Amino acid sequence: MADTPNLDTLRTALERVDEDILDALQRRMALADDVARAKLVTAWPFRDPQREDLLLRKLRGRAAERGLDPHEVERLYRVILDMSVARQQALVTRLDTTPLRVGYLGVEGSYSHLAARQRYGHRPGGVLLTGFDSARQAVEALKKGEQDLLLMPIENTTAGTINETYDVLAAGDGVITGELVSQVDHRLLGVKGAKLEDLREVLSHPQALAQCEDFLRTHVPWARAVLGPDTAVAARTVADRNDVTMAAIASESAASRFGLVVLASDLQPGADFTRFVEVGREPTPLAPDVPCKTSLLVVLEHRPGALGQVLQRLTQRGVNLTKLESRPIPGAPWQYRFYLDVEGHAASASVTAALEDLRSLTASLRVLGTYPRAEPIDG
Repeated sequence: MADTPNLDTLRTALERVDEDILDALQRRMALADDVARAKLVTAWPFRDPQREDLLLRKLRGRAAERGLDPHEVERLYRVILDMSVARQQALVTRLDTTPLRVGYLGVEGSYSHLAARQRYGHRPGGVLLTGFDSARQAVEALKKGEQDLLLMPIENTTAGTINETYDVLAAGDGVITGELVSQVDHRLLGVKGAKLEDLREVLSHPQALAQCEDFLRTHVPWARAVLGPDTAVAARTVADRNDVTMAAIASESAASRFGLVVLASDLQPGADFTRFVEVGREPTPLAPDVPCKTSLLVVLEHRPGALGQVLQRLTQRGVNLTKLESRPIPGAPWQYRFYLDVEGHAASASVTAALEDLRSLTASLRVLGTYPRAEPIDG
């Protein structure tokens, strides 16, 4: 008869394993501090639910290989991930300089995320990026003081205006403090083994689908376009489904992020750019010699020639109009508000005189912001 294991010896062995687990957890938390510092410097969000889902999926598989309950291992690691994020956030409170909190639309790997990294990456003091599902959610976080700035797309050279951004600006909950023009370079992404001839669905944001409409009609006319909230979300969905009949239009960064392959490039008919506006709670002071742009929101009297008079006054004052956009007024059928971008500071002599002229010609007039003009980019 085999000897009965000594319970005290077994318990001592378990305690040694527990010590090893605690040591490993301590090392993981120390790495979390390093990760937090790297994210602050390179402008990456602290919390990325999509990456966490991918990690948990891998861990479930590895747990099953070791004869462990995948569900219990997932539950354990969700607690560990929460600890890591809390550790990273706690590090921020110990820094000598407070990181800038910036909200963007979409998830990691989206074009808005890439634009935010382009604008705020390597900022002294660091940056905390947070993705939002909609412009309204982002503006609400700005109002509550949870974000310092927002970076939101407002127009694209191929697909035109992003109406949601204009609508939240009309609510008056923020002021435009800057702009950024970023090139959009779409890729058609699929899982390994996918081919153009096998595709049946192409997922992406409505703007991206519009930008690539000619390519889709020419090369995969049989594939159905499926609208989604974000290009990176579309890429993640294709990766999750692991279906060779599905593809996503997204960035090459999203391909790397979600383990997809590029099925086709050069999806747009020419160079394509998206203009983003930076939105804050208060205006930002500008040096007198900075080339500026001023955005206006105007509601006109409902009479013939009202818009023509506004444009004429701008011309008479020597103010260059760079954009004119109309949007319907909610609750007022067939009435519109107009968004105007003009060159110059709102406090400059020419723009001030023009604004004074316009007040008598409009039902309402509001300055949405004066901000540094982005350098033009040639396609």
